[in-house]
Amino acid sequence: MTDLPALMADLERHMGDPFDEDGPLSFGRVLELDEQETYPDEFVDLLASWGLYDWSIPAESGGRAVDIQDGFNLYRLVARRDPTTATAMVISTISYMPLWVAGTPEQRRYFADLIKSGSKLAWGLSEREHGSDILANGTTARRTEGGWVLDGEKWTIGNATVADVVMVFARTSEKGGPGGYSVFAVEKGRLEEGQCEPLPHEPLHGLRGLDMSGVRLRDCFVPDSAVVGRPGQGLEVALKSSHLVRIAITSIAMSCADTALRATLDFASRRMIFGGPVSEVPYSQRQLVESYADLLVADALTTGAIRSLQLTPEQSSIWSSVVKYFVPTLLQETLARLAIVLGARHYLRTHPRYGIFQKAVRDCAVADFADGNTVVNLKNIALQLGNLLDTAVTQDPEKVAGAVERTRTLFDPAHPMKPYRPAEQQLFSRGVDDPVLALRSAVGDLHRAAAAAAGTDAARLAAAAAAAGTDAARLAAAADAAGAVADELDRIAVEHRKLFSDLGKAAGQSAELYDLAKQYTFVSAAAAVVHLHLHGHDSVHPALRSPAVLLVCLERLLKRFHPTVSVAGPQEISEVSDALSAAHREGRLFSFRPFSVNW
Repeated sequence: MTDLPALMADLERHMGDPFDEDGPLSFGRVLELDEQETYPDEFVDLLASWGLYDWSIPAESGGRAVDIQDGFNLYRLVARRDPTTATAMVISTISYMPLWVAGTPEQRRYFADLIKSGSKLAWGLSEREHGSDILANGTTARRTEGGWVLDGEKWTIGNATVADVVMVFARTSEKGGPGGYSVFAVEKGRLEEGQCEPLPHEPLHGLRGLDMSGVRLRDCFVPDSAVVGRPGQGLEVALKSSHLVRIAITSIAMSCADTALRATLDFASRRMIFGGPVSEVPYSQRQLVESYADLLVADALTTGAIRSLQLTPEQSSIWSSVVKYFVPTLLQETLARLAIVLGARHYLRTHPRYGIFQKAVRDCAVADFADGNTVVNLKNIALQLGNLLDTAVTQDPEKVAGAVERTRTLFDPAHPMKPYRPAEQQLFSRGVDDPVLALRSAVGDLHRAAAAAAGTDAARLAAAAAAAGTDAARLAAAADAAGAVADELDRIAVEHRKLFSDLGKAAGQSAELYDLAKQYTFVSAAAAVVHLHLHGHDSVHPALRSPAVLLVCLERLLKRFHPTVSVAGPQEISEVSDALSAAHREGRLFSFRPFSVNW
């Protein structure tokens, strides 16, 4: 098992001090390239030389990826410095996913070697006229002697022009449909002139230096060896590839929020107002703590999600969509809150210390729409919501017992896992979502922990619960808050049944159903926070094991259902504020796990 903290510390050393203008990956140079809208070749080469790509290539194909949580967390460090560089590199690893899912051993090794030697890949999925509706794609591939001939356009494709290889999703049957598409590995260097032409670069709001363009394929011949998987397997390959991709993209949103929070903390701790620093103004302090709590919630949810791809691949479809909807949506709100605390400085583009804030805000938006936008992911949740709610509300003892057992491993980052096998992922969860199903059991565990903290005597527990600030009181309050969130499942289930009773089939496309799907993600996030508190103790930094942290995080989620309810008082806010300041001062990633960073 990888010593991930040591590995991440080594990567941080390789990137240098972000405020050293002569450093290898400084904020000053990042902002300069962003202003010039220049592709970050120098940073990509720097990180490739360290071996970053190895952690996204399976070990059996010459890489070092066994546990994909390693690569996920390494890219968080890169995106803290420059989301453009992280995105540019992630695109190559994303484009490798169809090969990992369905490629032959020879294909996996061949293209892994290309990536390691400096070649770039692109994933040619979306089209100008069809966007996220991939079953409407118009690019075609027709059989010919010895191979296939591709025709069509792929548009708004990351790395499309700089890539040496484009993985192309194309229609191989006139009828289309689920079995009517295939994936092809198109190597530009093996094509004749005019068969693959670049489309113009599209200037972006954020990630300004990223190559966002497309390709036009005309009578583009590729051999049979270019087919990834079986002909007609393209939709399955694309959907299974998306499970890791959707979770991985959220690391960019988390990194943007991490950088923005640090810039805001630097300002708030130094800026004096009303006789003291901004960070000690109660309102500003609460805003900073809530922003930190949002990042911790996202960290807990993605910790379970990235591990689920290896531990419970049969549930990966629901996990990937929950995370892809919830994390970027939550953190966009976090960035807006931090901009208020930072004030006018959040609007400065090139300031040596605060200019990175505005870039983080702009770049974060990519996590909302890349590889399945908000609507696509809510639709996937909505399609499975009825069965998920039935299972969660019914609480069948045998199913709950299985979910509880699997959840313990899922939220214990130190627990070993079998190697990642993306082909084992399923496209539907069949009504089981372990963390949500096990939430009520976890609420019981919290109540028992509260009783243990107060002593077994009921009178002691009641007295402890009345004494604000004690572990027993906080655990009891956390249990109540988590129980209140779990109770929302009953209401959501009732509203779901009524919706279909009132609207029939039309309910499947209704805005009301999508809103219920949103609410389900709030419950998922609360479940993740509780399970990590209960099962991840040995991996969590000591300062973040406190029930005060759990209570503040749960309050953030309970407020999604009851905006005026407060369960964390001034003492809890103060304690979490101290934990936040210590993490920043000591150079730790804003994460439950103790990962070292330079800033």
